[in-house]
Amino acid sequence: MLDICDFGAVGDGATDSTGAIQAALDKAAEKGTTVFVPEGVYLSSTIRVPAHTGLTGNPTWSFRDDGGSIIRLADDKAECLIDITGAIGATLHGLCLDGANLGEGIHGVLVNKPDYGKEEDTPRIERCRVNHFTGDGVRLYRIWCFSIRSCMISHNRGNGVRIRGWDGFIMDNWFSGNGGPGYGCDEENASVTMTGNRIEWNAGGGIVLHGGNHYNITGCYIDRSGGAGIALLPRGKQPCQVISMTGNVIFRSGAPNWREIDEMENCHLRLTHTIGLSCVGNSMRVARDDGDKGEFSPKFGIICGSLTNSIVKDNVMDNGATEELIRDLGSHENVIIRDNIGSLFRNEFWKNWE
Repeated sequence: MLDICDFGAVGDGATDSTGAIQAALDKAAEKGTTVFVPEGVYLSSTIRVPAHTGLTGNPTWSFRDDGGSIIRLADDKAECLIDITGAIGATLHGLCLDGANLGEGIHGVLVNKPDYGKEEDTPRIERCRVNHFTGDGVRLYRIWCFSIRSCMISHNRGNGVRIRGWDGFIMDNWFSGNGGPGYGCDEENASVTMTGNRIEWNAGGGIVLHGGNHYNITGCYIDRSGGAGIALLPRGKQPCQVISMTGNVIFRSGAPNWREIDEMENCHLRLTHTIGLSCVGNSMRVARDDGDKGEFSPKFGIICGSLTNSIVKDNVMDNGATEELIRDLGSHENVIIRDNIGSLFRNEFWKNWE
């Protein structure tokens, strides 16, 4: 394992270490080895990770604070901090990546390929904190095979994670306090397993898919989204297809705090223009902000319309909406919507529960 300090990097929070980190990575590429980032704050512009290398540190960051091996953006004209375009088989592990709120539209971790290429990318992003970027925390464009595990991707102005591509595992992460959705895709996206994530306080919604297909969304906790907790939407004329959603807990969606939302976003689940949807066994409830502040939301539990060969069944909405548990917009074909039990929000219940 190569140490960036042996190449001249200084973790004093004042010295530009871009050249030293890049030199260590370039050397590692000769043998396909890993580069270590010791504890400290290393200022840097864009770092380009070569194929079959690793960049690793000690992940002693916390929910609220940076910590351990911190690489902090120091270039307000950069496109990103960590560029893993073409970094086939590379790993980012145990790093704290801080965008310092510099510039406009700067991403934390970026893949930006002109096409999908002939080989799976397979980057692994693990146990990293990616925060305070003015673009997306992680933006993977034309990605083909990837995993994001045990990371905290938070307080970025764009999406927590945005992909254009397929074949991913997104597991055991926090996506918190981002300006867009915690996870949002508005170009082609497919074949993703999302399991055991906490997706909370994202202004643009929890999980927002435009024309996504072949998703397994299981066992996630989705809290206080500024829009729908989960939204399945068309991308142009392309519907979402083959989506399984089960065992998710979705709490106080449709928050009005950060942006103006329309009525169709004021719900836990927004399920429209989808083929082959299985939505069963999810639990939803109304509430307001922490500290008993703000407005109770959402207005609707489930909004659904234009579904085909789909089932929305056995979901539970105890105190699940302020106005209507299910708003059915119709235009379905071969669809079962039933046994979604619950009750509208009652303020006396909230007082007793508090």
